Amino acid sequence: MIAGLKPYPQYRDSRLPWLGHLPIHWEARRAKYFFLEIDERSQTGKEVLLSVSHLTGVTPRSEKTISMFLAKSNVGHKRCRPNDVVINTLWAWMAALGVTHHAGIVSPAYGVYRPLAADRLLPRFAHQLLRTPHYAAEYFRRSTGVNSSRLRLYAEQFLCVPLVCPPLGEQESIVRFLDWANGRLERAIRAKRKVIALLNEQKQAIIHRAVTRGLDPSVPLKPSGIPWLGDIPQHWEVRRFKTSVGFQEGPGIMLSDFREAGVPLLRISCLAGTEATLAGCNYLSPAKVRDRWSHFEVKPGDYLLSASGSTGAVRRASTEVVGAIPYTGIIRLWPKSRAIDMEYLRLFMSARPFAEQISMAKSGVGIEHFGPTHLKRMWILQPPVEEQTGIVGEVRNATAGLEIGVSRLEREIELLREYRTRLVADVVTGKLDVREAGARLPDEAAPDTAEDDTDPSVESEADDEEPEA
Repeated sequence: MIAGLKPYPQYRDSRLPWLGHLPIHWEARRAKYFFLEIDERSQTGKEVLLSVSHLTGVTPRSEKTISMFLAKSNVGHKRCRPNDVVINTLWAWMAALGVTHHAGIVSPAYGVYRPLAADRLLPRFAHQLLRTPHYAAEYFRRSTGVNSSRLRLYAEQFLCVPLVCPPLGEQESIVRFLDWANGRLERAIRAKRKVIALLNEQKQAIIHRAVTRGLDPSVPLKPSGIPWLGDIPQHWEVRRFKTSVGFQEGPGIMLSDFREAGVPLLRISCLAGTEATLAGCNYLSPAKVRDRWSHFEVKPGDYLLSASGSTGAVRRASTEVVGAIPYTGIIRLWPKSRAIDMEYLRLFMSARPFAEQISMAKSGVGIEHFGPTHLKRMWILQPPVEEQTGIVGEVRNATAGLEIGVSRLEREIELLREYRTRLVADVVTGKLDVREAGARLPDEAAPDTAEDDTDPSVESEADDEEPEA
């Protein structure tokens, strides 16, 4: 059904270069025709706190596993209600906005816009339209600020953005079709994620066996002295993390210190790949780094640990990040002696024994961030360094096929996401006619419109609250 979609029979010039041609019977009106800015403030701060992300739209903050800098009090936060458009003003150019299904409160720096009439723009159509790449680019063009890291989309600019508006019945048909199409694509993505999970389980089993029993199954065992760890090879040591590894968390830095160029400031997004890179970094003044933060610089041979969001992810520092400053939430690691192979340490920190220690550090206190104070209490298993190197090589060989399979599936998911983004954009801007296809959909087809197929452990989200330096 998707493959058979065709353009509309007739088009007219929208007179908007970034939007192109529109179906002849569609309108394009400024956003102020559809929405009114609302500035209602919370008196108690007790309402549900909502988060606004370019990945998931508007969702309760309690559903997030990412790290954000939160205000000490939510009194004075902006109130919103279902069907309002909420815009993360600072990150609108990334399409960090959406139509909320929830009543709650958001940052006072965000924009809240309420529909003027129920028969102009359906909330579910508006949600799809406003988050397309076409509109994200227009938000970028209309945002103002001293540099790209401080761009903001203010109300007067958003309300002047032209929004396409098909007839109401056609909006319903478009929403119906996209629910169906998104459901099919989402099911395909979930199926691939299940296979990835199974492959990763196999990989973790191989790693767990290697870092808790070694490579020789006949070696004598001894009690580790740690109940949750059990027996270990007789010649291995159980050591406190701090005795073998040095560590230092990056500083908290004000957003106002960000620059267009200079010394890279590493963010959690820089740890998304197999090694740390500069992808998604910000920049700092070299003079200010020399005066205040030079002792945080990444050095050759360092590894970087995510202490928030994707908690426990450890990445080797590539040559391009040497000299960069890790942001708060990233912990720099280095060996204290030649008795520790950092690649072995990375393997151990990716295995269940270390993950269980992280969970125990979090239990009872509800923290999402752990830092050097918790690392001081961690334990590691330390074989002789030659055996550590052997374990690394054996695990690499044993898991190579699994990693190829995971990479292939992740690329297929990425392609499905790209296809979905293009399909939604083409349908809501009138490049494809779905009226006939929508009419043929069975009534019993339940929409599966979940948007968040992204692994929450790697999601990054910026907030307008500034951390203390």
